[in-house]
Amino acid sequence: MTTEQTKLVAFDADDTLWDCQSHFEAVERDYCALLAPYGDAAHISAELFKTETANMPELGYGSKAFTLSLVENAVKVSKGRVSAHTLLQIQELGRSLLRLPATPLEGVEEALKAIRAMARYKMVVFTKGEILDQENKLLRSGLWDYFDRVEVVADKTPRQYRELCAMFGIGISELLMVGNSFKSDIEPVVSLGGMAVHIPFKVTWAHEQTEEFDHSNIARIDSISELPALLMPHGRRA
Repeated sequence: MTTEQTKLVAFDADDTLWDCQSHFEAVERDYCALLAPYGDAAHISAELFKTETANMPELGYGSKAFTLSLVENAVKVSKGRVSAHTLLQIQELGRSLLRLPATPLEGVEEALKAIRAMARYKMVVFTKGEILDQENKLLRSGLWDYFDRVEVVADKTPRQYRELCAMFGIGISELLMVGNSFKSDIEPVVSLGGMAVHIPFKVTWAHEQTEEFDHSNIARIDSISELPALLMPHGRRA
């Protein structure tokens, strides 16, 4: 993959800049423990997945949508027997996700600093979810000032990627998307003719699992620390 024509580098946020999914999985484990009287963890989780999936067209993604699904699913799996006290505990579990630390993953800040120092690329956070939640995580991370813009969308569809390019006045071939989700960060961009760097995270949300493939416009790296070398202008790589 060559990045000679790249003008805009877009970064996913959750599980690319900081750990998010591990916190959701911890909440889900505690949730299943609270609902143990109504089924084992595998059953509770499977029903939660169905509830989340059904709610996505109206609620979208993020901690608040997840919390609503937690409460709804608790009522369903308990057949209405779950107590008000337990529902309050579930609500607090979901609310705790609004306060997750958003500590930058290893190498993230150094990589962003190096790319910014090149003075060659515009940099944007391009993530999906709920605006206030995503902006607050970025603020807590301390990374906000590395980016020219922050864009939070309901979902990462080809249309949204085209709109992102239009916002910056570039063609899709001048976009490089960096993220952990092949389904949301890589496949849509490549299908349009853009480029993408895939940095798999240690855990993947079930809704983001998809079949991966090789492509000349995709680079896979193990760590974001490898990204600046990919973006170094031709002839200046060490």
